[in-house]
Amino acid sequence: MSLTPALFGQLAQGMGIFVLACALVTGLAIAFKWSWRYRMVGATLFSVVLVVGLFSLSFEPITRSSVQGSVPFKLVYDRFGPQATIAVAPTITPKELNSTLQQASSNLFSSGRNSQGQAQLTIYARTVVHLKEGLSKPLYLGRVKRSLSLRNDPNIEIEVFEDKFAQLPENLIKK
Repeated sequence: MSLTPALFGQLAQGMGIFVLACALVTGLAIAFKWSWRYRMVGATLFSVVLVVGLFSLSFEPITRSSVQGSVPFKLVYDRFGPQATIAVAPTITPKELNSTLQQASSNLFSSGRNSQGQAQLTIYARTVVHLKEGLSKPLYLGRVKRSLSLRNDPNIEIEVFEDKFAQLPENLIKK
């Protein structure tokens, strides 16, 4: 089952009906001064909180996409603005990086990002190369640019820096 806004909308409607039923029982409990009336007030109010949460998820659910061929990555820089950086393993191939950048662009999209005057979200992919004991160098392997306002942006620009792969240590590169 896929978590879609329509599903969260249906769940919110169902919980809304449950809240109305709870409110009716709570009203009866208060009117007849049943001993458990205050427990029903708490249960009804908690149900209202759940309905509000489900209703808010019906606008944009929190889901993660999975792209075939992508590898795990870690988010290393994201201030919820127009730029972010992910870290990938130094053993990644250009094909895997392309898929990973697609997945990162989908997972890091949010309509609430601060554009800071820019129209696109830029996500850089980097790895760390250890040149010698105690000396490391970040190496940017690629980037993806996508719209800050369109979830399904048809104009995603993925750029893999092929020349940077030559700087990776030979024993780490997958063939």
